[in-house]
Amino acid sequence: MNTDHRVQGLDNDEVPADWPAISEREVAWLRGRFPQLEGAGAALWHSPRPMSAAAIVEGTAGQVFIKRHHHGVRNAASLAEEHRFIAHLAGAGVPVVEVLRDRDGATTVEHGDWTYELHAVADGQDLYRDVPSWTPLAEHDQAREAGRMLAMLHRASASYGAPQRSTHMLVARDDLIRAAAPIARLEHDFGERPALADYLSRKPWRDALRQTVLPWHAGLHQRLQAEPRLWAHNDWHVSNLLWHREGDAMHVATVLDFGLASPTSALFDLATAIERNAVAWLELERGMQAVHVDTALALLDGYRQVRPLSAAQVHLLADLLPVVHFDFALSEVEYFHGATGSTANADVAWHTFLLGHAEWFGTHAGQALLAALHAAA
Repeated sequence: MNTDHRVQGLDNDEVPADWPAISEREVAWLRGRFPQLEGAGAALWHSPRPMSAAAIVEGTAGQVFIKRHHHGVRNAASLAEEHRFIAHLAGAGVPVVEVLRDRDGATTVEHGDWTYELHAVADGQDLYRDVPSWTPLAEHDQAREAGRMLAMLHRASASYGAPQRSTHMLVARDDLIRAAAPIARLEHDFGERPALADYLSRKPWRDALRQTVLPWHAGLHQRLQAEPRLWAHNDWHVSNLLWHREGDAMHVATVLDFGLASPTSALFDLATAIERNAVAWLELERGMQAVHVDTALALLDGYRQVRPLSAAQVHLLADLLPVVHFDFALSEVEYFHGATGSTANADVAWHTFLLGHAEWFGTHAGQALLAALHAAA
């Protein structure tokens, strides 16, 4: 087992991995289940992403991507929810990654404390493979293309019907944003989220939410009633896209990583894309230089080229931005406190991601981004 494996920390520093790297022994066990792994041995590459373990191995039939989750984060049933959505999108012509099946036809396998999934190594250039998370996109043409592809995914998703995810952990949901009383809804969920309840029991969390997050929430739940539930990607960052060049233009070749997918809405997914790609969250001290308004507008422009939005929808999109991370930041708190036992990282998720992001939208830079989106309506 590789005990020296390091991954990206919450400050985009390099830290020891919470989860051990995928070992040759694991590959050997998986080789007995997946014929695609015939001849595979040690990993060629280990992912630096922190919340699971992933590796690329080479077999006689080519390279295979292996991803491993702790069973407390993803079991076979919850992981299969993602795979069914991917299969629907593939059938509708969206260029998604191919999920591989084992000898029994299963796309997920459990072994010990772990749940595994295997993907074909997709076509396309991974332009952002070595770029840290939370790095904003500076190429406007790529932002516009990413917006177009997101709209295409939403068109395909409109015909997909599946219930809400069976887990909250590391899933981007909009339950609290859609709730008339988010605090009451969160308290209701504590019974099935004991780690989150335990963490928040040590904080004046109700007052913190009322002061920081909920002022942005006022009126949103009524306006969202007009936005239908739609299974969405919910983590639309350019690092989850592979690219190919056609002439002078870059186009999306493959869409990756549906780990955060759930039924939210098209506007939620687009707001997430703007949040992920247009703000340098780890460099907010740079003021206006930390916000890339042109990137946000390019994403919106590309999206509207494929899936038009009304003026009211664009205004709602802007108003969603300060709270679009609400549910997911709490799922990160739950993950760090319950799955990895890191109170320090849970504190970052609570103070910096949840409360800090909402506060930032009240700054000059945050207000400038929202104003630009309102103007684009």
